Amino acid sequence: MDTRLDQETARWLRWDKNPLTLESVKQLIADGNKEELEKCFGARMEFGTAGLRAPMGAGISRMNGLTIIQTTQGFCRYLEKQFSDLKQRGVVISFDARAHPPSGGNSRRFARLVATTFITQGIPVYLFSDITPTPFVPYTVLHLKLCAGIMITASHNPKQDNGYKVYWDNGAQITSPHDKGISRAIEENLEPWPQAWDDSLLNGSPLLHDPSASINKSYFEDLKKYCFHRSVNRETKVKFVHTSVHGVGHDFVQSAFKAFDFAPPEAVPEQKDPDPEFPTVKYPNPEEGKGVLTLSFALADKTKARIILANDPDADRLAVAEKQDSGEWRVFSGNELGALLGWWLFTSWKEKNQDHSALKDIYMLSSTVSSKILRAIALKEGFHFEETLTGFKWMGNRARQLIDQGKNVLFAFEEAIGYMCCPFVLDKDGVSAAVISAELASFLATKNLTLSQQLKAIYVEYGYHITKASYFICHDQGTIKQLFENLRNYDGKNNYPKTCGRFAISGIRDLTTGYDDSQPDKKAVLPTSKSSQMITFTFANGGVATMRTSGTEPKIKYYSELCAPPGNSDPEQLKKELNELVSAIEEHFFQPQKYNLQPKAE
Repeated sequence: MDTRLDQETARWLRWDKNPLTLESVKQLIADGNKEELEKCFGARMEFGTAGLRAPMGAGISRMNGLTIIQTTQGFCRYLEKQFSDLKQRGVVISFDARAHPPSGGNSRRFARLVATTFITQGIPVYLFSDITPTPFVPYTVLHLKLCAGIMITASHNPKQDNGYKVYWDNGAQITSPHDKGISRAIEENLEPWPQAWDDSLLNGSPLLHDPSASINKSYFEDLKKYCFHRSVNRETKVKFVHTSVHGVGHDFVQSAFKAFDFAPPEAVPEQKDPDPEFPTVKYPNPEEGKGVLTLSFALADKTKARIILANDPDADRLAVAEKQDSGEWRVFSGNELGALLGWWLFTSWKEKNQDHSALKDIYMLSSTVSSKILRAIALKEGFHFEETLTGFKWMGNRARQLIDQGKNVLFAFEEAIGYMCCPFVLDKDGVSAAVISAELASFLATKNLTLSQQLKAIYVEYGYHITKASYFICHDQGTIKQLFENLRNYDGKNNYPKTCGRFAISGIRDLTTGYDDSQPDKKAVLPTSKSSQMITFTFANGGVATMRTSGTEPKIKYYSELCAPPGNSDPEQLKKELNELVSAIEEHFFQPQKYNLQPKAE
């Protein structure tokens, strides 16, 4: 065995106090299982702006008691440098219901170890006594004016994974260079501090607070301000089915419905209680569409419910499905629900604010790979729309800046079914989005309209926006780099492509290199990142397509959209045109045969 592995495993045997992971490492050493040891100890998990996400198990590449302690020690030292009042203000910690019996890892246990680390340093900790949705952490940071928040969750990842998600004192996820600073601090604080493993210190500590009751109360009080039609909700005949997909959402969505004076939604019984095995679904991700919703469809058909609301396991995302007159279920895409919620929040704001001078302070945001429908609504209605880089950390931080300038951020969304409907949470929130979607559906029903009909009305008024997104799987970083470099040097003379099949290209923005040919100085306005690939093509026919690498998965993703001006367009013709454009992009830009790419499994 090489000395680096020897050093790592020797330290592990000294420092790990969890008998299950300790034993498994001893066993690997005894068996001389170099391959598995290399997997566990080859490289430390990288702490990025999304924090950590990895499988639970032994070793520095996995989520376990020791790596949680090491990460928290680094984060703690970094916070001490950044905030002189850390010992007055403190941090909030919460967790989901994930567990991995073979390694003894689970989210609650990890959260207790995080809390112990801070308390040994005299820092106040607000630790939830039970599972909460992820958005409760950024909410608590703002509500209690804390320095930081930590959520132990792997959201909708496979069941063996867990994660460590970090919020800054502005209530948004961290951005660079904080991730680099925290990474360095972790490396400098690897040896567990004397009492790191002793979570009995939490019992009766004057520094430990349980915010559960007070935050539960204040969150739902704040949520009530976004209820615009209480009497409609009380009387509505629309029936709802809700699933929390074996995650944390059930109790919280029930409470949200109560806050809006709704009858409780029917919960899918097999999925309503937290279960770390996620036994009824292949992937616990409502983005995967109909597979995750099979039980919901059955219950809705039985109870004559027309609308299904589905949260992911940490309840920060929401999928919505509606029964069509044909008897078919329609699952709305993230872009379609973004259009509906954006229209609704603006319409509701306009009804309450007759004074149109206030429009100049209204903002909506979405990420650059999401539909531009909000831009079309903003242009026609006279409010501001801005796009940010992909991911809610960018929208949360930009919303914060705008709020600090006295602006009113009504809504932000991303196509990956994430919605920020209430700016008291500067991140995606599937609990508020669920109940606001329910009110929208109930209000439309009083006008004899369905969600699908209203979506069509939005497209007729503001212009059709048809989107299509997918991905190819590629496990080789070299191949991915070559594919993107070929796009930058398409003709062998360092020029980007001018056409894609029969489609003429009218504009190119490359956020890896910082090039944007629509700007006078050819420099991109959005921040650029050399470490990830992202090129956006604008086409002469009104199409836009972005190709990018994923930060968390071995995928090259693409997002395409065809935007038509308002008026009577033929959506079927637009769909056909977009499908042809996407086929051309796959054939000429991805070249799956040449690069040996795996298509998305349908």
